[in-house]
Amino acid sequence: MSFDHHVQAALDALPAHIAGALKNVAIVVEDENRDDPGVFGLYEGIPLPERGDMAGHLPDKITIYRLPLEEEFPDPRELEEEIRITVLHELGHYFGLDEDRIAELGYE
Repeated sequence: MSFDHHVQAALDALPAHIAGALKNVAIVVEDENRDDPGVFGLYEGIPLPERGDMAGHLPDKITIYRLPLEEEFPDPRELEEEIRITVLHELGHYFGLDEDRIAELGYE
């Protein structure tokens, strides 16, 4: 299964109430972050609890970085799991969770 398919599978596995709460957010795959090449994922935007009316605003963006994940986790099963964790980690930021809470949930 390709990297993009693993990202999509992680999204497809979200419970319906979580998936239904995703509004005005784009989830993309890029090779790596120019400013921080070792980072696995990045959330850019306004967390859901802090939003007002988003009319006219660009979508939030969650980027999953392929190269650092593939380099760190060469085993296909580990890679698949780490992609899932990275997607959930970044979604946690979208939903307004801080790093400590995300770590408590096991998505660090």
